[in-house]
Amino acid sequence: MYYENFRKLCELNNVKPGTVSRETGISTATLSSWKQDKYTPKPDKLQKIADYFNVSLDFLMKGEDSEMYYINQETAEIAQKIFDNPDLKVLFDAAQGVSSESIKLAAEMLRKMKETNPDG
Repeated sequence: MYYENFRKLCELNNVKPGTVSRETGISTATLSSWKQDKYTPKPDKLQKIADYFNVSLDFLMKGEDSEMYYINQETAEIAQKIFDNPDLKVLFDAAQGVSSESIKLAAEMLRKMKETNPDG
């Protein structure tokens, strides 16, 4: 079951297990043994995989969507920017509950402001 969740994460993120192996330092032999149900990676290796995909260890183990932090790397990066920048958080919070048309209008105003003053 664990490997199936890993496989789904690879698919969702358009990444091959070999890439995960190289970028996490977990051997392809370990991943292959895991796939064949001969071995379950140790908790530290499972955590490396969870961190790589920006999901909780619980999600990797159980596959529960409620525990998934981000669906992909782009979403994780956007969330991090909002977290790191209080002004972006204010804008994000202000957009909650606002109509789609109003958000588009505000976005257009911001684009025009950026064109007028590209250095911020």
